[in-house]
Amino acid sequence: MPKSRIRKKADYTPPPAKQAASIKLTNRAWVAPVMLALFLIGLAWIVVFYVTNGSLPIDRLDNWNIVVGFGFIAAGFAVSTQWK
Repeated sequence: MPKSRIRKKADYTPPPAKQAASIKLTNRAWVAPVMLALFLIGLAWIVVFYVTNGSLPIDRLDNWNIVVGFGFIAAGFAVSTQWK
């Protein structure tokens, strides 16, 4: 049986270095404080409602005060999508 030719492998050449793509992020320093403030306002609204047996923060809203509190918390989550 004939001998096969031996192929010489090329020397290792590392792949070309990739240039780092510059990512320019806009300054959104306001997002974290606003997000945390909305979370805390929503939490405080609900806690005050339960602690005062429904007489505060707004008596006329009755159990809708819970919805208002969760609305603040939901707004905090909506603002958090802007954080980079």
